[in-house]
Amino acid sequence: MTFTPKTPAFEKAIKDSRNLKAKPDNDELLELYSLFKQGTQDPPFADAPKPGMFDLTGKAKYNKWKEVADTGMTYQQAQEKYVKAVNSLKEKYGFEG
Repeated sequence: MTFTPKTPAFEKAIKDSRNLKAKPDNDELLELYSLFKQGTQDPPFADAPKPGMFDLTGKAKYNKWKEVADTGMTYQQAQEKYVKAVNSLKEKYGFEG
């Protein structure tokens, strides 16, 4: 396993995402998930197991992450986009922190 460094802004955004005043909708959550997974590379997408046939939530997460991975987005770019997405959600939903 390769260690993927996390920027301080990314680390802060991870914590901040847990302190939103309201839960983001499913599309927003999938976006955060895919950017987080691409940003941490834990595991790299190529090594990620495919979800089972009846795991609909797992399939949605996997497919959204695949969309991001297929663009060729680097982990650094994913971390930057994650930070921007969390900041946008903080404005939209409010933030307790």
